[in-house]
Amino acid sequence: MKTPNETAEELAGWFAGRLPDEWFTGPPEVTADREEILVVGSLADVELTGRPTAAAKSAARSARVDRFREDTRDQRIRIADEAQHHFRRKVSWGAECGGERVLFTTLSVPVMTRLRMEERAVLDTLVRGGVARSRSHALAWCVRLVGTHQGDWIKDLQDALVKVQQVRDEGPE
Repeated sequence: MKTPNETAEELAGWFAGRLPDEWFTGPPEVTADREEILVVGSLADVELTGRPTAAAKSAARSARVDRFREDTRDQRIRIADEAQHHFRRKVSWGAECGGERVLFTTLSVPVMTRLRMEERAVLDTLVRGGVARSRSHALAWCVRLVGTHQGDWIKDLQDALVKVQQVRDEGPE
């Protein structure tokens, strides 16, 4: 049994070796944190005759993802159980078809934080304004907003952390 410290490459390798080759058009995207491993694979895009509208393409892609989800459910559950035992984290699934991404089951993990009055006032304003149902929902909304607008900066920071870990691994014991 592994600890939750596997590298992204180890996780991607395990799933690439474990998943049936016919499921996805290429290796799945595997991302993880301390609680969850998310596996998202690309499905072959749909082919429609004539000049299909954007709505028709979207409906066909959605149906393809739904079919994949239903057809592979039992096998995905078995693989997830095996991975959960091996890696001690929950496994979530998703699929992409023609650029449309659908996540089937993902965790919603509570996170504790301490906020000062000014910060709580921001959350309360979002709740009163109808943007969020609760402070918790407002905080999640804020995190998504930062992630959307600061995506490149967060990606650079994540890449730098990977480099720091590599240097630590190569250093003296």
